Amino acid sequence: MAERSTAAVDVADNSGDDPLTAQADTAATDGVADTQDMAEQASAPDKDGGDDGKKGDVHPVIEAPDLHSGHKLAKRYRLEECVTRLDGFSSWRAVDEKLRRAVGVHVLPADHPRARSVLAAARSAALLGDPRFVQVLDAVEENDLVYVVHEWLPDSTELTALLAAGPMEPHDAYQLVSQVSQAMAAAHREGLAHLRLTPSAVLRSSTGQYRIRGLAVNAALRGISAERPQRTDTEAIGALLYAALTQRWPYDSDAYGLTGLPKDVGLIAPDQVRAGVHRGLSEIAMRALANDGATASRQEPPCTTPDELAKAVAAMPRIRPPEPEFPAPAEYQRTTYQQGTYGRQQTRPSVTQPLPQPPAPLQSRTGRALKWAVSALLIAALGLGSWQVADKLLDRNKDKEPPRTTQPETTENKQPENSGQPVKIVEAYDFDPLGDGSENHSQIESAYDGDPSTSWPTSNYRDYPKFGNLKEGVGLVLDLGKVQQVGKVEVTFQGATSVELRTAPESADSRPGAPGEYATQASEKGSHVTLSPDKPVKTRYVLVWLTELPSAVGGYRGQIADIKITS
Repeated sequence: MAERSTAAVDVADNSGDDPLTAQADTAATDGVADTQDMAEQASAPDKDGGDDGKKGDVHPVIEAPDLHSGHKLAKRYRLEECVTRLDGFSSWRAVDEKLRRAVGVHVLPADHPRARSVLAAARSAALLGDPRFVQVLDAVEENDLVYVVHEWLPDSTELTALLAAGPMEPHDAYQLVSQVSQAMAAAHREGLAHLRLTPSAVLRSSTGQYRIRGLAVNAALRGISAERPQRTDTEAIGALLYAALTQRWPYDSDAYGLTGLPKDVGLIAPDQVRAGVHRGLSEIAMRALANDGATASRQEPPCTTPDELAKAVAAMPRIRPPEPEFPAPAEYQRTTYQQGTYGRQQTRPSVTQPLPQPPAPLQSRTGRALKWAVSALLIAALGLGSWQVADKLLDRNKDKEPPRTTQPETTENKQPENSGQPVKIVEAYDFDPLGDGSENHSQIESAYDGDPSTSWPTSNYRDYPKFGNLKEGVGLVLDLGKVQQVGKVEVTFQGATSVELRTAPESADSRPGAPGEYATQASEKGSHVTLSPDKPVKTRYVLVWLTELPSAVGGYRGQIADIKITS
């Protein structure tokens, strides 16, 4: 079966509310940070301000299992480095020796009060299978231990580190709230909540995609629950957006390396905290954070679920990425010759001894012989050339034919008047008739939104580039709204991908459901391909059919960054 990406992710969030960067100076083994976190859990509410119905289980302090680097779980997972040791559980960076990949592991005693809930949360999260979340790979109870194995993503960056560098650009903040709210809406539709959606729980990959780690599991490890889980996660997303716009935490306490708002001021809009904040994103943040009497500046209704928040973001005008900045060219340096020296006093050169002049070339007996030989060859060549030209002119006069009348260009050779015009894609559908019928439907719009930084990914397939030898291919069906002429389709991939251009019959009233019902027009392989039929075709449905995928972390995966169609 197709397997999701198995690249891994840091589990540093398990050390409590403070980010690892803030704890690095206090304890290399998280001992001080763990003591501080346990004290806060016992005596103070969660300082991220999102305590709407949230509560933690109060248990006696339980020591984490006495494990060490090099210890193996299930004769497969070799523990490498302890990242967190807190409240009876520990989190490790480990190596899956069977598949030779890095993974993250949470370990706690089987008799821990929260062991059963952690197992249940991990198994529920594993069934979701959404690539926008860090995937749970295994959840096992063995030898008096319960351990949860999940992905490790070394090429991703924590949102905590991104916020430490300064406020985000409007386009980056827009992508953050859009992707995170859509992902959490999908999770809540399956009955899963996060309840601990902090800056350290959100990661940005090198391609600009955001991934969420610790879905359901992080809360279960700490015994966190909520009466209104959708409201809790929505406020957490609003806090992340607020921090991205202002580099301030939207409550009166400092958290996650960010300074909180001044005390006794209350919740004020981001555009009142920092100049230049995008007005629409400021409104979205306030609608998500609306609580205890705080409302959006335009009195719009608050967003109480991730789905409502995702719809509110989608209703905004799309925020384009900033234009690239090019360095100014260096100032042009004029030379002395260009500036001219007329009328200026010339410096007289100093008197020097004259240098001996070399003898004139070709003045020896051998040189004179060589000159005569070259001259003779040139004369012979000129005579031969003149004779050939005269001979051809005489033959042309003998065989001279009457001039042919130019025939008017036939209509077959004329190009269609509307060739080369862009064709709008009205809607697109993922096309996987030989598999489970679905390939990341929620991200399809990224394939033709004109933004190469976003992309539509396929599922991850193991062992073989041809979809793990499980199917012939997958693709996208592009609906043009009506029958139109298609002369060229340009597709940009992330990695060299084999692709075919197929079209439905012109008479098709609805999009066909099998690959064989589309006619193959062209095929190509590369990261930026141009697919052109032998002659323009008319159709309403265009199928971009992927037949071989590029290598990715943990297997093979295709990603379409942009599609353009012209007539």
